[in-house]
Amino acid sequence: MNESAKVYLVGTGPGDPELLTVKALRLLQNADVVIYDRLVSEGILQQIPTGVSKIYVGKQTGNHTLPQDEINELLIKLAETERSIVRLKGGDPFIFGRGSEEALLLAQNNIKFEVVPGITAASACTTYAGIPLTHRGLSQGVQIVTGHSQAGRPLDLDWASLADENKTTVIYMGLANIELISTKLIQAGLDKTTPAAAIQNGTTGKQNRVLTTLEDLFVNTQGLQAPVIFVIGKVVTLAHQLDWFTEENVIEGEFVDNEKLLHG
Repeated sequence: MNESAKVYLVGTGPGDPELLTVKALRLLQNADVVIYDRLVSEGILQQIPTGVSKIYVGKQTGNHTLPQDEINELLIKLAETERSIVRLKGGDPFIFGRGSEEALLLAQNNIKFEVVPGITAASACTTYAGIPLTHRGLSQGVQIVTGHSQAGRPLDLDWASLADENKTTVIYMGLANIELISTKLIQAGLDKTTPAAAIQNGTTGKQNRVLTTLEDLFVNTQGLQAPVIFVIGKVVTLAHQLDWFTEENVIEGEFVDNEKLLHG
């Protein structure tokens, strides 16, 4: 094992290169090799100096460039020869990014590593869509869940807990299951008129924002393609007033009037 080798598990945020942390940018510009995922944007890859080795290991449903086991093997192999290995991940490595799995692998193989947090989509994409995760009188907390189940297994979430009208629920990787998710939440007691949103390609110039209700979320998001996150909760009603990012590429449905939610 190369004693000077170190692996940096670096979160890049959801796309806007200006959301990179100072540390993430410094590591990128001083890396010997960069291993990157599908959701790492082109703008971020452009920050990597010419001559640095770049290895793509992106995964999407039904099409994995490298299975996770082979990515693990690659990290170990590179640590034997390279001095500074940067493992780039979209968003934050420890929020549905399998960063903790890779960190455990490195620890078990006595490979030095550091984890560099990134701004996760639940925070960045909602902010760019004009939706605060919490707001006095509208949301007292945030629930972040994955809408993607392991192969061959049904989606098993605590629907009763998620159906909380006083919290904001953010769903990652839920595009294939959003009809099921909406139905289950309504069955668990969440009002079908609860405001809901879908944000595609958040924080980038290709951002699309769909504003609708829980009942119509599936119908109004047909045609969207990953990456998409879903937001369910009263805070979605603030999207019109807080839309600072762009007024272009916006698809809007109807949802409950904000004044009625705030003042009854």
